[in-house]
Amino acid sequence: MKGIILAGGTGSRLYPLTKVTNKHLLPVYDKPMIYYPLQTLIGAGVKDIMIVSGRGHAGHFLELLGSGADFGVKLTYEIQDEAGGIAQALGLAEDFADSENVTVILGDNIFQDNITDAVQNFKEGAHIFLKPVPDAQRFGVAEVDENNGHVLGIEEKPTQPKSDFAVTGLYIYSNDVFDIIKILKPSHRGELEITDVNNHYIQKNRMRYSVLRGFWSDAGTFDSLHCASELVRSMKTAQGDQVACLGIVSSESSECKEGN
Repeated sequence: MKGIILAGGTGSRLYPLTKVTNKHLLPVYDKPMIYYPLQTLIGAGVKDIMIVSGRGHAGHFLELLGSGADFGVKLTYEIQDEAGGIAQALGLAEDFADSENVTVILGDNIFQDNITDAVQNFKEGAHIFLKPVPDAQRFGVAEVDENNGHVLGIEEKPTQPKSDFAVTGLYIYSNDVFDIIKILKPSHRGELEITDVNNHYIQKNRMRYSVLRGFWSDAGTFDSLHCASELVRSMKTAQGDQVACLGIVSSESSECKEGN
């Protein structure tokens, strides 16, 4: 299993902080943001990892993380020359994946859960990670069949969500994901969308899911960045990692939402 961290994008919602550096290098409490998705992969036993970033501050990742030796992993770097969407960025990792399956995580997503079981038990198809949220209309929302573990569909920011399950920025794919990306057509935004990749697997009945228990944040706005820092601080000051109620951070909300 190879790991891929997608850390591109302009970070426009965090301007002017992102005028001088990539948003994934901004601090979340006491560590750069990129450390958290990196640790999620390392904690799941993934040790061969590619970081895909944009052109502007790519050298900063190399300066910070180096070869990965300090983390006990091997790091490889790739550049996404221009904004083309999450799926387009993932497609750049095809040679790196080298016929292996991949665990993919967005560089601004922070997870409390350990995903080792999902990674080690993955066989084929795709696997997404969902989180119940109080404001599902702000996210991609998954409709699921809880009896057989299948995902029935994903809607982007629906006005009337069919569930409260937000689709987080964490995915496991068979190596055929790269063939799927090659046949995608750009969305109205001119980008290759990861939702289209996921819907392909759903249509073929090859998508499974897990529901996260701990907190999740996509620290991509000032409010969510602040809340993520507060939640990480709370977790670190609590006894061990057992925190009764840390909550989740809505990517477009001005406050930390309580969760389970």
